[in-house]
Amino acid sequence: MKLEITALHTDLQADLKKYVTKKVTKLEKYVPRQVRQSAHMSVVLKESHTKNKRQFTCEMTLSLTGDTISVSESTLNIFAATDIAEATMRNRIKKYKEKHISERAGKKEKKVRLFLGKILSR
Repeated sequence: MKLEITALHTDLQADLKKYVTKKVTKLEKYVPRQVRQSAHMSVVLKESHTKNKRQFTCEMTLSLTGDTISVSESTLNIFAATDIAEATMRNRIKKYKEKHISERAGKKEKKVRLFLGKILSR
């Protein structure tokens, strides 16, 4: 899986980059094997100021063949925003995987039933 980390209105420090990379590599095991090579993860870290408060946003976008999964989380701490976005992305990838694997399994099961039906009808 390819990874791209971008920081807007803030500096991308080495420890932050290492932390985000560690979190994203944990997500790789949830991506289906068939699309792992073509998967592309884009992480955008933003800092904004609203009413004397600093607000950090972590946006994760996972591009898979034929589908895109996006997550955006905002908190007062950049590391907390990354944690929440990672947990949400993990759940969405699991749903994507369950949906696509169950579709594929259903097709295989249908083929097996047709094949067995032909054999048993003889």
